[in-house]
This record gives sequence, C-alpha cells and structure tokens, in this order.
Amino acid sequence: MTNIRPVEKNDTPALYDIALKTGDAGQDATALYKDPKLVGHIYAAPYAIFEPEACFVAEDDEGVAGYIVGARNTLAFAELLETEWWPLLRPQYEDPSDIPFDEWTADQLRAFLIHNPAKTPQRIVDTYPSHLHINLLPRLQGQGIGVQLIDKFLQAMDMAGSRGVHLGVSPSNERAIYFYRNYGFKEQPMGKNAHTIWFTMVL
Repeated sequence: MTNIRPVEKNDTPALYDIALKTGDAGQDATALYKDPKLVGHIYAAPYAIFEPEACFVAEDDEGVAGYIVGARNTLAFAELLETEWWPLLRPQYEDPSDIPFDEWTADQLRAFLIHNPAKTPQRIVDTYPSHLHINLLPRLQGQGIGVQLIDKFLQAMDMAGSRGVHLGVSPSNERAIYFYRNYGFKEQPMGKNAHTIWFTMVL
C-alpha cells in the first residue's frame, strides 16, 4: 500500500534523497554531484519548509519514495526565498559566473542557480501563478501514484484560490513529457531552442 499524505518536517531527508535520485532528467543523478544536497536545496526542501500546505508525499512500507511540492504564488514564493533561503546557502556555494560555462561541473551549475535563481516567463506566471515539482523513485512509478499526487496538489491550489498551475520540464525528460500530456496539461509554445518545456493548466 502507498499512502499519500501532507509533508511533515521529518520528511526533509527523504525529499533531498529523492530529488538527487531523480535529478538527471528523471534519472539518478548521484554520480553527477559531489554535494548530494544541491538538487534538493533548489527543487524540494524550501517548499516543504516555507509552504508545506502545498506539499504531499507518497509513502510505502519502505518509507517516503515520492513527492509533489509547489507554491501557490510563484512570484511571492521567489521573494520569500530571496529573503529567507538563498542568503543561508550562498555563503556555502561559490558563484561560478567567472568560470567559462562549458567548464562548469554539475555542482557549479546548481550553485549558479542558488546565486541566480531561474525565473519563469512572465506570461506564464501571469496566467498560471502556481507551480509544482513532482518526483517518484522507480519503485513507485507506473502505479498511478503520480496522478494521485497531482490530483492532491491541484485540489489544494484550487481551494487556495489559484487560477492556474505551471511546471517546467527538460526537453530530454521524455517520460515526464508523456506523463504531463496524458494528464491533461497544455504545452506552451516556447521556440525550438528553448531549454525548458512549460506545461500549464487552468483551475
């Protein structure tokens, strides 16, 4: 049995672990990083800390093996992290901006994002203000757990008064792209050289 439940404070280590083990376009990124917490610092932990009401986990007999995290108001959440989260991390990670981009390691790429957080295109945020990140370890994939997590998240955002949700996917993550299309998210045209595919849904 897999239980879908709201995130709890003691779930944070599991969120970091799942973020790393799905951090290479859905595949295990453990071998890519010297610092195993870097992916979770950006895409998992701050949501559970600052907006737990928008976060849910999937737990089986072995423990937490999946999550969905997000924010109701993307712009407000970004401002909060700029005040409360990134200042704690920036002294720990050097900004690699002075190093040629093609020489960056995976760690340096994530460190850059800590110093220069990615921004969603304004036209996406204006219409779809909420956003999410969802990841499942292989043992929970293909069982409908992802659908259950998104159902929970969308219901929470709807009840919180959001009018729409967005998420970004790497063009190389074919499994995720197929999943979001099948779920009913709409793919936004961004140009053939875009580094992110944006999916949206009206609530």
